[in-house]
Amino acid sequence: MKFLKFLLLLPILALCFGCGSENAPNNNSLRLGTGGEGGMYYTYGTKLAQLTADDKKIRPLDVKTTAGSASNLRLFQKNGLDLAIVQSDTLSDAINGRGKFADDDKGVNYAAVAAIYPEVCQIVVLKDSGIQTINDLVGKRVSISDLESGSMKNALQILEAHGITKEMFSPLYMSFAEAAAALQDDIIDAFFVTACVPSLPITNLAGNKEIRLLSISEEAQKNLMNLDGGYTQYKISANSYKGQTEEVSTIAVKAVLVASTEIPDKEISYLTEFVLKNYEKLPHDENIKLDVNFATEDVPAGFHAGAAKFYESQGVTVEVFNGKN
Repeated sequence: MKFLKFLLLLPILALCFGCGSENAPNNNSLRLGTGGEGGMYYTYGTKLAQLTADDKKIRPLDVKTTAGSASNLRLFQKNGLDLAIVQSDTLSDAINGRGKFADDDKGVNYAAVAAIYPEVCQIVVLKDSGIQTINDLVGKRVSISDLESGSMKNALQILEAHGITKEMFSPLYMSFAEAAAALQDDIIDAFFVTACVPSLPITNLAGNKEIRLLSISEEAQKNLMNLDGGYTQYKISANSYKGQTEEVSTIAVKAVLVASTEIPDKEISYLTEFVLKNYEKLPHDENIKLDVNFATEDVPAGFHAGAAKFYESQGVTVEVFNGKN
């Protein structure tokens, strides 16, 4: 699939002031947790903040860089965020107390607003590296993304589905932009990205170096979909990146916008409508229309009451967050 080019979606650095639980809530703004500066969460968040800046019905969005999905969900528990973008599979783990969330306190204080676009698992190597398949990553230096990120979870599960454990390669923990630069400089041999296609760090790298995207084996794809209901099969079209002339078979999850249950229903209802009506101005899949069906299907969490009111007005009924998720 081909996606909107992001020439107009450059990060708005002035909106980024870091993120942490020590930041006191600002009643005049909503703290939006994204991810690293090179990732699509950050690009989406900064563009959304730009679009809503002059809209008096939505408080200003204070975009925060974070380590990604898992970090965002934990920051809610520390009253460190009001809104966040997270992967659907990581959201499912958090709500059900699985994986890295197994020892967390039960119960959450956030609810779904909308699924906003598909996130594709991409494995990048240089074309002249000799690496042809995921099995060739054994013994290599591989960035599996930021610690606590949903992309790191995807990377480890993909590798394990091919019989590769962390002891069989040299794992590094880098943002997408850092990893792309490191691959270009021969500091690493490969890196994982879970983001929309085209992903800006990969696009930039492909402009300087010849790259290859690795396919996930059919058997591994089936095992991953059985392991985690958040995965679906996905084909990256040829020529999605410069020099990438063959279709790539992989898997994907959904990026989901979530909100604190403390935000008033009226405000979230309007934000939900705004996101869907303006989706073409935001990073999106050009072949998928962000409608109420895509926004609500396969979302593993109860919806904020404000979002549910908007969907009801559009003829779609969703499960409303009940205090437990």
